[in-house]
Amino acid sequence: MTTSPNIIPVNIEDEVSNSYIDYAMSVIIGRALPDVRDGLKPVHRRILYAMYEQRNVYNRAHKKSARIVGDVIGKYHPHGDSAVYDALVRMAQTFNMRLPLVDGQGNFGSVDGDPPAAMRYTEVRMTRAASSLLADLEKETVDFGPNYDDTESEPLVMPTRIPNLLVNGSEGIAVGIARRHRPGPPRRRPSKPCSPTSTPTTLARVRRSS
Repeated sequence: MTTSPNIIPVNIEDEVSNSYIDYAMSVIIGRALPDVRDGLKPVHRRILYAMYEQRNVYNRAHKKSARIVGDVIGKYHPHGDSAVYDALVRMAQTFNMRLPLVDGQGNFGSVDGDPPAAMRYTEVRMTRAASSLLADLEKETVDFGPNYDDTESEPLVMPTRIPNLLVNGSEGIAVGIARRHRPGPPRRRPSKPCSPTSTPTTLARVRRSS
């Protein structure tokens, strides 16, 4: 059998197995599960970074949700706008987040399952807690990487001052893997973001104080 220089004969079982593993890892790391360091999935991290770039912070005016979603899908997250808006809404829902990261104005749904208003009707800004997740980002405290088309850069993790994964928990479904990390009980919730000079919050200290 003759083969072209650009065609490599492979065993189909090996190729399917390797391709599936590559796909699964891409989904697990790139979309489905949070990073334990900042407790954020990529979509949440990209939403907060887009708000940070627009100076959509807790002590400034709210901005239209559609503006934030447009920036996210245009620069960092090449997926549907509904997926990004759903993630944005969840970060503003007090019944889903023990410490909300987004301060929303308008209808953001209810605990009974009522849907939120369309993104053109709602407005958002970061909460003070979310600003603590991005504190000192401009001081090269974390690594940045290229976005999907290599035209922008985005942080690979946030330099958070609060233990976001312990406070807010997280859940996700990936390829063959699912996880649900429940939020910590209220008595373990930090009353305010830690200052840079305070003693770092560690899991051991949280357990001792409970």
